[in-house]
Amino acid sequence: MLFPSNGKSGIVPNLIHLEFRLEAARDRVNAELQTLNQDPSEILRAECSLAEFCLDSRRDHDKAEPVPEVSTCAAVIPCFNEAKTIAPLVTALGRQLPFVLVVDDGSMDGTAALAQNAGAVVVSHERNLGKGAALRTGLSLALKQGFAWAFTLDGDGQHAPEDLPAFLQCAEQTRARLVVGNRMHDAHAIPWLRRQVNYWMSRALSLRAGRHLPDTQCGFRLIHLNTCTALPLKTERFEVESETLMTFLAAGSRVEFVPIRVIRSRRRSRIQPLADSLRWWKWWRELDQSSVSSAYRRSPRFWLTCWDSRRIFRSRQCNRIGPPT
Repeated sequence: MLFPSNGKSGIVPNLIHLEFRLEAARDRVNAELQTLNQDPSEILRAECSLAEFCLDSRRDHDKAEPVPEVSTCAAVIPCFNEAKTIAPLVTALGRQLPFVLVVDDGSMDGTAALAQNAGAVVVSHERNLGKGAALRTGLSLALKQGFAWAFTLDGDGQHAPEDLPAFLQCAEQTRARLVVGNRMHDAHAIPWLRRQVNYWMSRALSLRAGRHLPDTQCGFRLIHLNTCTALPLKTERFEVESETLMTFLAAGSRVEFVPIRVIRSRRRSRIQPLADSLRWWKWWRELDQSSVSSAYRRSPRFWLTCWDSRRIFRSRQCNRIGPPT
């Protein structure tokens, strides 16, 4: 048995229930894995299935878990050569949050020293591993430091720390485990090429997920750490934004969007159009539709949602829409 007797009344009933659920989940996933043949998309579906089953088993625990407060939140900033902007960002975040972590992803311009002097805890990669790898390093460390939630922000100054309370309010009201910033209410402030790519990717992911996802590429997020670290996140570059969003949905975790202000970055984007597009496309081809159940995809409501997503993107009306209930 997984849990010992309490010496008086035997094993606690809800722990017995949890044990049976976990054993059933293990048997179910093992049965699926035996039929796979090492297809990456099928493996991702099976991993997400196990994560969803385990998260569902903790539903009552999650409902009782405290909502995010400032004292339970850290800031995680992945950085690569952000010497011009990192110090003011760290200073501003330090006024609102108890812990600011900068993951220096192989910078060569003194970013790490400037961040540390501004009050951040700095972890450095010896070489550039990519935004996805830097985020995993930062989120894992924030969890080890005892924080339940983490804000993720880019280091180039395009995310305003003044928007932090809106994320906390959204998570408190909706019990979302992932809150994503939405810049599409002021989309014309985003450079034209990046705006068009964001529109295209967001529309594609919305149709795949069966719900409207207005801004899938925004890196300003509030993430529940225990939920995130239990998910099979693997990408290492800029496709991490899409992977995180879709994997949260696949695991049955609530995702919401909150409007944020748009600040133009002072530097040129480090996204490499050809290489990063190919990486994103490779990830997209391997993505399984586990974020939408087969029964839901066959239902009229799924296709009405897809139609509604097309209508919304055509009209550029990107208000927050909750997940299907």
